[in-house]
Amino acid sequence: PDGPPGWLVAWDERAAQPARFDPARGVYEVDPERLALFGARELVTPSGTVVCRPAFELVAQRCRDHSPARAEAITGVAAADIERTARTLWEARPLAYYTWSGLEQHSNTTQAVRAIAQLYALIGSLDAPGGNVWFPSVRTSPIEAPELLSPEQRAKAVGVGERPLGPARFEFVTAEDAYTAMLEARPYRIRGLVNLGANLVMGHGDSARGRDALASLDWFVHADLFMSPTAELADIVLPVTSAFEAEALRVGFEVSAEAQAHVQLRQPVVAPRGQARSDLQIIFALATRLGLGEHFFHGDLDAAWRYQLAPSGVSLEQLRATPEGIRVPLTTQHHKHAVVDDAGVPRGFPTPTRKIELYSETMQAHGYGPLPAYTEPLTSPRSRPDLAPRFPLVLTTAKPLWFCESQHRQLASLRRRLRDPQVELHPETAAARDIHDGDWVLIETPHGSVRARASLDARLDPGVVCGQHGWWQGCRELDEPGYPPFGDGSANLNLVLPQGPSDPISGSPPLRSYVCNVTRLIEAAR
Repeated sequence: PDGPPGWLVAWDERAAQPARFDPARGVYEVDPERLALFGARELVTPSGTVVCRPAFELVAQRCRDHSPARAEAITGVAAADIERTARTLWEARPLAYYTWSGLEQHSNTTQAVRAIAQLYALIGSLDAPGGNVWFPSVRTSPIEAPELLSPEQRAKAVGVGERPLGPARFEFVTAEDAYTAMLEARPYRIRGLVNLGANLVMGHGDSARGRDALASLDWFVHADLFMSPTAELADIVLPVTSAFEAEALRVGFEVSAEAQAHVQLRQPVVAPRGQARSDLQIIFALATRLGLGEHFFHGDLDAAWRYQLAPSGVSLEQLRATPEGIRVPLTTQHHKHAVVDDAGVPRGFPTPTRKIELYSETMQAHGYGPLPAYTEPLTSPRSRPDLAPRFPLVLTTAKPLWFCESQHRQLASLRRRLRDPQVELHPETAAARDIHDGDWVLIETPHGSVRARASLDARLDPGVVCGQHGWWQGCRELDEPGYPPFGDGSANLNLVLPQGPSDPISGSPPLRSYVCNVTRLIEAAR
C-alpha cells in the first residue's frame, strides 16, 4: 500500500513479505532469487485482503489445465509424442524457432503465437548463441519520418478502433478491414488505391469480395509485370521493371550475422523495356507530382540512397563499383536484455515492465486474456456443429514450393514439376468418397467450390485436407490451362476461404483452418 502507483508486487520468500518492483527501472527491491514463483499469498491492501499468485503460477496452472492427454484430444497428436517433443526442446538447447503464415492465418492466432513465444522464452535460448538472435545492423539514416503523421491522422488508421493492438497500430491494414472500408464506408470510405504488384484478389481470402471492393474504388492504379486478375480491375496499369532491370539498395540480409552486415546495391543486368520504371521510381515521381517532393529528395533516388547510407561509412559510388556488395564490420552481442547501464539497471525488453510478460496487463486493459489460452478455431467441425454434417473436414492450405505465391505457373520449367492444382487427402478419407489418386475433385466450403486434383498422403490426419492457393495462370508451352479466378471451373482456393470470423486481436483470417468437404468430379473438362 505504500508503493508508488504503477509499481508491481512480488513475494519475498525469505522475508515472508511483499517485495516491490519498479517497472521504470526494471528492478526489484530484493534479490530476484528470493522471489516466489508458485503458490498463493494474501496481501493486505487499502481495499482489504487480496489473494495473489505469481504470474509464473498462473502460467503453470494454465499448462496443468492443458495436459498432454487433453492436447491429444484437441490436436490428434499423441500425448507421448507431445511429451517427447517437450523433452527434446529442453535437452536440445540452445535452439531457434521460425514461424510464419502457417501459424498466423487462424482465428486464434495471437494467443497461440503468444503461447509458443512464452515456451521459447522459458527454454532460455532467446538472444543466445544458437538461438533466435537480434543481430546488429549497419547504421543508416532513418527514412520512415513518422513525425509527418500527426496523432490525429494516425488515429484514423482503418481497423484501429476494432483492434487497437492489431496491425493498424503500426499503420498496416488487413484485407478484411480494407474491403469493408471500400464497400461499406466503415469507418470511412476508401476511395483510391495505388497498388505495387500485390495480386490482392488471389492472395487474400474471399476473392469475390476483394474483386467487388477494388471495383468500387473511384481510382485504382496498379503497377505490375503481368496482367493479373487484380491488374484487370485497375483503371491504370503502370509497367514496372523486374529485379533484373533496376537498381535496388539492401542494407542487411537478416538471416545471419554475416548476412546482416552485408550492404549491396543490386545492379540491373538488362535495360528496362519500354517505359517501365521501378517501384521506387514510381513512388518518388508520384510524390513529387503531388507536391511532396521535399520529403522525397525532390525525386532524386540517388540523393535518397546517399542520405540513407551516410552513417554506414559506405558510399553509393563504392557500391556501384563493388556489385557483389560490401561487408561492414559488426560485433554481435548476445543477451542484450541483461546489459546494465551506468546505474546498474539492466536494459530489459521493450515492454511496460521491461520483462518478458507472461501475464500481459496491456492485453487485459484492452479486454483480451492476459494469459495465452487455447480457443477452438471459430469455424471448425467442433465449434460449428451445424456445419459439420455437410463440411466434416478441416481445410488447411499451403504454397506449392515450385511457385512463388500466385506467380510463375506460366513457366514451363516450373509447371512441368506440378501440372495441376492439388489437394492432399489421407487415403482413408479418399476411399470413403470413392476418390483415387489423380482424380479431379471439388473442394466445397460454405462459400462455394473449386477444383483440384487429389493427391493421397498417409501422413495427414484423416480429418484434414490441404489445398493450394494461387492457381490461375496457364502455360502455353505445355498447353496447360489457366483457371478463372472466379466462378465455375475456378481453382482459386481463396475464392472459397473467407476473411472471417478473424482473430479478434490481430484480425488474422482463417485461411489455414476452415471447414470443407471433398467430392469426386465425374467429368472435368480441361
